[in-house]
Amino acid sequence: MFGDLFEEDFSFISNNHYGKGKKSKPRESEPPAPRDFTNLSGIKNQGGTCYLNSLLQTLLFTPEFREALFSLGPEELGTLDDSRKPDAKVRIIPLQLQRLFAQLLLLDQQAASTTDLTESFGWSDHEEMRQHDVQELNRILFSALETSLVGTSGHDLINRLYHGIVVNQIVCKECKNVSERQEDFLDLTVAVKGVAGLEEALWNMYSAKLRKLPPFLTISLLRFNFDFEKCERYKETSCYTFPIQINLRPFCEQTEMDDSEYMYELFSVIIHKGGCYGGHYHVYIRDVDELGNWQLQEEEDGLIEEKALRDTENAKEIENPLAILEGILSEEEAKQIPVDQLGQKLLEKKGVSWNKKYRKQYGALRKYLQNHPQIFQLSPDGNKVGLKETHKLLFKLDSHGQNLQSPSQKNDVQWNCEKNPPGPRAASAGCHWFDLNDSKVQPIKEKDIEKQFQGKESAYMLFYRKAQLKRPPEAHGNPRYQIPGHLLNEMNAANTELQKKRAECDSANNVIDLHLHLSSCYKFHNGALHPSLSCKESVVDLTIDRRKTLGDLRQAVFQVLEPWEGDMVLSMAKPLPAGLHLYQVLDGDELTLDGTGLADGADIFVWNGKEVGGTKVLVGPEHEPVMLNVLRLAEHNEGGKGQHFSEAQHVFSCSTSLGQLHSALAPAGGIILRNGSGADMEAKNWQVFHEEDMKETIQSVGLRDGCSVLILDSHDQSFVNVASGNLTAFTYDISWLQVKNFCGVEEEEKHIKITATIETVMSDIKMKAIREFQLQEELGNESCLRPVSGNGKLLSPVPEDYTVKEAELKMGSLLGLCHGKAPTSTQLFLYFMVGSDQSCSPEMEIVVEETASVRECLNLMLEKSGLSGDNWHLRRLDWCYEAGEALSQEGFLKIPIWWLKPSSCKKHGENAQDQVNGITWKMEGLQVSAAAAPAEPTHPGLDLCYAGRIEIAGEASLEDLKMQVLTLPCCQEQVVPLPSFLRAWTVDSKRPGKLLRDNKRTLSPHELLLRVQMGIPGERDYSNSRDLVWDISKECTAWALRQRVASHYCLPVDKIEIAKYFPERFEWLPFSSWTQQISKRKRRKKQASLQSAPYHLKDGDIIGVKNLLLDDSKDFSTVRDDIGKEKQRQLALEKRKSRQERIQDPLFPEEKLPMKPRKPEVALAINVGVFR
Repeated sequence: MFGDLFEEDFSFISNNHYGKGKKSKPRESEPPAPRDFTNLSGIKNQGGTCYLNSLLQTLLFTPEFREALFSLGPEELGTLDDSRKPDAKVRIIPLQLQRLFAQLLLLDQQAASTTDLTESFGWSDHEEMRQHDVQELNRILFSALETSLVGTSGHDLINRLYHGIVVNQIVCKECKNVSERQEDFLDLTVAVKGVAGLEEALWNMYSAKLRKLPPFLTISLLRFNFDFEKCERYKETSCYTFPIQINLRPFCEQTEMDDSEYMYELFSVIIHKGGCYGGHYHVYIRDVDELGNWQLQEEEDGLIEEKALRDTENAKEIENPLAILEGILSEEEAKQIPVDQLGQKLLEKKGVSWNKKYRKQYGALRKYLQNHPQIFQLSPDGNKVGLKETHKLLFKLDSHGQNLQSPSQKNDVQWNCEKNPPGPRAASAGCHWFDLNDSKVQPIKEKDIEKQFQGKESAYMLFYRKAQLKRPPEAHGNPRYQIPGHLLNEMNAANTELQKKRAECDSANNVIDLHLHLSSCYKFHNGALHPSLSCKESVVDLTIDRRKTLGDLRQAVFQVLEPWEGDMVLSMAKPLPAGLHLYQVLDGDELTLDGTGLADGADIFVWNGKEVGGTKVLVGPEHEPVMLNVLRLAEHNEGGKGQHFSEAQHVFSCSTSLGQLHSALAPAGGIILRNGSGADMEAKNWQVFHEEDMKETIQSVGLRDGCSVLILDSHDQSFVNVASGNLTAFTYDISWLQVKNFCGVEEEEKHIKITATIETVMSDIKMKAIREFQLQEELGNESCLRPVSGNGKLLSPVPEDYTVKEAELKMGSLLGLCHGKAPTSTQLFLYFMVGSDQSCSPEMEIVVEETASVRECLNLMLEKSGLSGDNWHLRRLDWCYEAGEALSQEGFLKIPIWWLKPSSCKKHGENAQDQVNGITWKMEGLQVSAAAAPAEPTHPGLDLCYAGRIEIAGEASLEDLKMQVLTLPCCQEQVVPLPSFLRAWTVDSKRPGKLLRDNKRTLSPHELLLRVQMGIPGERDYSNSRDLVWDISKECTAWALRQRVASHYCLPVDKIEIAKYFPERFEWLPFSSWTQQISKRKRRKKQASLQSAPYHLKDGDIIGVKNLLLDDSKDFSTVRDDIGKEKQRQLALEKRKSRQERIQDPLFPEEKLPMKPRKPEVALAINVGVFR
């Protein structure tokens, strides 16, 4: 109805270089999350089904509807297990609705899925992604349920609950005669524009006209209107009030009954958020049976304020743990206690571990104690701690009468820890409201409904129930009430399976792999630990639950390393470029692994805590080793051909001073320079370390792993401007380029390095490369240098008169020495290929003058590729090898011509001379194609035959085109009396596109040329198509088309079904056969033209016809459609995969997402079987 009117608006691999690499754990899909505190289940959005979810939740919270549906047993509806049996009559829609309701009531999951239900509707994946109007869905779903329940005890379910009667009266002004017409309704549609609220709208539309009121009154609000001045849709966002309780007596015909018969209570409000071309649905629902848990927002606010106050009072204590530790140690009788025991007492006293609250700000506990020597006294081995005697005495005097208390006690604030959490508000039954927004469910207040009176997010449908309808006491808070036994058993089994899967998933999510590095397999040298054995022998992998404690980890390590003797210390380790380095010791057996910060794939070093292989090991971030690249100016050829420096790696502690670094690396009188440009290594960024910098450390000056330092002797310091501390002439001496030889055979290709400055001319570099490769000097005139891209492709040659700077080459760039001359400054170097398929045609190169014309360029390319003929043209290719617009050439248009003819085979005795409007339908059609590629026949029973190519002026008429086509040799064999007997079509995507019309007597502008084809009974196929000319001057509606097709086949109108074929999607869209009993005047106004959405009927469209006298199947699809859809699906998957690879590839720039086009409008339908 509304198409896309309501379319939905819509983110650890170990660095261990020694042990085994961290393997990804195969993990099954996680089970759905359990219900939240509301104890109500949401519904998953399949992409565009929020409108369906809102209506389903309303029906679920209509207990009378829910229980009436549950009362229908398998003996009436059948079972889902029998749905695949050919002769079984299974009413799938009510069965799936029963099952969904049971899941929403009993299954312990946050959101249920509607996939099975929408499949029972006959919806495809595309339908589930489209948004539709919830008011339209309400009517269609009720109609589908009525059809599904025919012949059962629930055949009148919809009428019994929702059916009402309205009376329209007309009073004659003269004779006062009253004529009336009675109409049935399932929902009332009321105006919004220019109306203040629901009561006013009902008074204007239904004053004294409601004859029968249903138990449940559904009201649809006309929020969406059309502005005839602006010719556009818009949404009414003005204020529109509606009451929680409403008395309908003023709007009823009979008013003598008791007031209670007219009182209705609001229990559901479906809300639309957005505008007329996009939005989202959710629903406010009153919990009539009190199935959900609801809590007042005021009480929640009180709990939040109470927690905030408690956090504020404890903030000072948390900020500084010094007082806590002093208090614990002052209460101890022993002078010193183990550090691990201090951490345990902190956990017992405050309920929080050191690592969880203080480690991030203050570091490890042992380090914190060491940083306060004036207060704490540590044992020589650092394992025990106590308060210094003087400080212990001062602390006792200072805290006399002020024992360590919580701040709340000091301020006389009493916290009642035994107080129960506030429960739900004691009020009348079923007064609590919830907001059900797809998967999300949250409680709301009744007054929140007033927020939906106006605005972009406002009420769209209202649901009222009679106030007389009371619920039995056993239904309150009982989601199992009236649910059939077989569904209870199914839900119990599903919940058991869910609990099992959640337990398995919880265990899998908390398992971590640790890499244990054994000290006996390591040696310490060059500032770091290195394995003395193979990686497999040096590292042991251990799997453990992250919720276990360090004590459990220590016990597990003892079990893995049974022969271990002596003390065992576990230290955090980290692989660095220099080797393995150790950090803090894992202390406190009571701490959990998660609390200590151990992550999946962490490295742990197992040792005695003092030395490795007899060598003392310095641990911690202050002793972290740094690997530096040390560069020195090299003697001739010392660093390789053309390289003017040598490079070596040295390891130093990050706390090493620059003075120590200078003594270790630089000779007497030498200097050290650092590169401040990172990996670019541009010489202008080299800076000298001065004498005043020598006291700084490697870490403080910013030297990290991989940083480069340059060592210059005293005789090399002429390159340095000491005043500014920067290099000068060295910039031109250290630059170099790589050259690869492509002039020899493949196995002889090799690299060399050429020294050059940014002012070196490319011709000089080429001659140096020829001499280095020991090639003949004559090659200099027949070769060029071409940059090589990262993927090995040769790029455009560099002009030989360019300098390195003008060629935009960086140091280390790779060039290829290739055969061929480089273009001059007045020439262009072009790549070209024959066709646009890179896999079928190799890429070729050509050099042309800038002044050459397109024709001259094309001739040169044809000559190089060995092709001939005048049917070739040039198109520009983009970076992904897709052809763009053709390069313009002078002359006439060259148009390839195709004949469209029926297949030679005839089916079921069809008469080859059937006449349509005096023109033989078997007459061949002319196809005018804008492309030279052969088109494949895409219509059953039709073939495309290539006729040749014509050349014609752009100003020529259609008559001239047809005359010239008849001169083609293969066309002269056809018996065509006059050009007017031909019809010309464009070829669009290998199928007939637009019918070319002229101003003469062939087809008038008010006639459509359609191709109709009759379905073959018992087969998923059609007979050959026939041309049908349809006059649309009077009306272009589905009813008129059905009449024209029925008269064409001499069949009754009600015994055919018709549908339009969309070949690009391989889909059929049936023309609705539903007719509403309304006046002719209203019918003419309401029925839309088939030339608009969603059919967009035009010349050449294929119309499928089903003869219901012979074939009652309403499935228009064929086997070809199934194959085509599968090919499209595979192609879409490949494109999505290719696009993801391009996005992840750093060589491709980030693609700009195109604007989302507005989808064509599609009618909503639910397919139901026949149960009569």
